[in-house]
Amino acid sequence: MPTLSETRLQALDNTLQQAEIDYQSLSPMADTGLAHDHVWIHRDGDDWVARLPKQSQMNLPPEENLAYQAACYERASQGGHTPRLHSVLPPSESLPRGALLVEAIRGRLAELPQDLPAIADALASLHRQPLPRQRPPLLAPKAPWQAMVDEVAQQAKWLSDAQLPSGIHLRIQQELDLLPRTLDSATPTLISFDTHPGNFLITDDGRAVLVDLEKCRYGLPGIDLAHTSLYTSTTWDLNSQAVLSLEEVVGFYRRWQAAMATAPDMMLPSVDTLIACRRATWLWSLTWCAKWRAQHLHHQDSERRGEDWSAELTDALVIDHVRDRVEHYLSLPIIEHVHSELQCLQTAL
Repeated sequence: MPTLSETRLQALDNTLQQAEIDYQSLSPMADTGLAHDHVWIHRDGDDWVARLPKQSQMNLPPEENLAYQAACYERASQGGHTPRLHSVLPPSESLPRGALLVEAIRGRLAELPQDLPAIADALASLHRQPLPRQRPPLLAPKAPWQAMVDEVAQQAKWLSDAQLPSGIHLRIQQELDLLPRTLDSATPTLISFDTHPGNFLITDDGRAVLVDLEKCRYGLPGIDLAHTSLYTSTTWDLNSQAVLSLEEVVGFYRRWQAAMATAPDMMLPSVDTLIACRRATWLWSLTWCAKWRAQHLHHQDSERRGEDWSAELTDALVIDHVRDRVEHYLSLPIIEHVHSELQCLQTAL
């Protein structure tokens, strides 16, 4: 399918005019993800980007999905390392899932390992923010570790439908059994929950900007650190692939800890908590792979309401890439590789 249909682009054009938003032209951006189409909005002065949802990864109906994403941008941008939100286009007949209009960031894709310090600083800008009194609509579970474990367990139900070899299924279950039931230091912060390196742009002044915000919540910062530096994240995006050494991962964690030291009232997570979060994030990724493996051949949701992993929504080359990564991460050698790294990191930190 094309990157963005002419009908969908025209619908955005008409909606922008109806909203009396001034702009000069629209440029569809490459289809690189499973959740949104993106259109660069050329304006006189500051350009914007339109984020047009294909689905909701939070499994929310269109209006709630937009409100949730708007809150993600509004809160995260206070740290200075994410785009600002400019406007929300509500769902309509021509744009059934609506759109968000956010600040356009000019920058290059992150390169690892050299951009890890800048990314660590960007994450700290999120995690240092004071907790607000009113946290909805963002998720804010009273027990953030238990919420993460429950989310992994919910996705793990797809392991049986993913048609995995029995040895792989058993090996993943063994890792699931290693998740601790409780954590001693589990202080929640604002987190992105989707910080793989492909979601960062590096500006000319060396600042890392996290551009894709959809799943923010109040949870454990170790999840973001893991999602940035795990093998299943650093090798996901073709344009920023890297296999980090143990020393590079340790340096990334220590840079974040140093940046967090400027928030003296915040208790930093223990090594045990960081490792537990890393294991949980890895298992979240593996169980997501199983879920996608089981669901991506389903037909597109005609009502366009919540979560939808149909391959019909995304460019075939992107689907081929995702399929390749899913099969790779669900292979026994890669599972053993990440398991070994977890053990070494426990000692190194």
